[in-house]
Amino acid sequence: MKFGVLQFFSWPGRRVPLATVYERAFQRMEVMDKAGYDAVWLAEHHFSTYSVCPSVHIMGTHIAAHTKRLRIGTAVSLASFYHPLRLAEEVALLDHVSGGRVNWGAGRGFDPTEHKIFGVEPKESYARFREAVEIVIEAWNSDKLNFHGEFWDFENVEVLPKPLQDPMPVWLAASSREALEWSAERGFSILMSPHATHSEIAENRAFYKKGLESAGYSIAGRDIPMARTLAMGDTQREAEDVGRRGAEFMFGSYLRKKSSIRGESAGGQKIVQLDSMDQSLRANIDPVARYVQEIAICGTPQKVIADIEEMRETLPLEYLMIAPLSHASFVMFTEKVLPHFI
Repeated sequence: MKFGVLQFFSWPGRRVPLATVYERAFQRMEVMDKAGYDAVWLAEHHFSTYSVCPSVHIMGTHIAAHTKRLRIGTAVSLASFYHPLRLAEEVALLDHVSGGRVNWGAGRGFDPTEHKIFGVEPKESYARFREAVEIVIEAWNSDKLNFHGEFWDFENVEVLPKPLQDPMPVWLAASSREALEWSAERGFSILMSPHATHSEIAENRAFYKKGLESAGYSIAGRDIPMARTLAMGDTQREAEDVGRRGAEFMFGSYLRKKSSIRGESAGGQKIVQLDSMDQSLRANIDPVARYVQEIAICGTPQKVIADIEEMRETLPLEYLMIAPLSHASFVMFTEKVLPHFI
């Protein structure tokens, strides 16, 4: 079983200097490099203290210079906001300077503020995202790129460098059935939402697996990271307090924005499927309580080990990507949970 960390650079209340946020994260990655984690997955966000990391590629370059074996994942590069050739160049360059340690994850994002400021119409974002991904991969795999699409047109362009890894490992963020279906039809591996319940993750994984097989692909041998927020404590009550504080910050600063953009598909139709966060908000259920109870991994070391063992059997789960809601949760997981599995 593999373990990674979904790394946010949250700045709640701006209580400490931003430099301290980065330094604490870098110290964590040095521990990860030695402790047996597979990868750090960097979350790209803009214009919010939810996570002050506007460039996962620049951040990845710094991490590459200060680690030896830890893989560097992007979770995700917000592909619809980039010029696709610049994106292809930056990711390939990061792969070279890291010695071939990049896991490229791409997604479209959901924040309406980001879309507005970057000048991307929400109804176009999915189509732009898909076209950007196609261009990036074609640029890596072609001596000269020729591409004629809805948004971009390139003729006989040599994009350099090519990635050091051949092929470059690629994941697409997918939570809606439409996104899962599109990824499966093309044989892409996927990253699923860290804000869906365990049962939603299981259903989506099964749907994706069926789609892969229908398209002539297999799920065997793929890393399908399952991202879960993590709250730990010496007692269950302490862990739930950590989980509630983390969930309150996420909902207060960022997650409530999802509902205003996630309901549009690439063609502009409404997507009927809602994740548990949207359901809670629409049903006037306390979303923070539901998040702690049904989404986050929350508990003492013994309970967390038991929960992971259960998920291995029921989901199934081969790769867990944790997003610690406190530094103490990361330390406790690394010292008391990780050794049980590796």
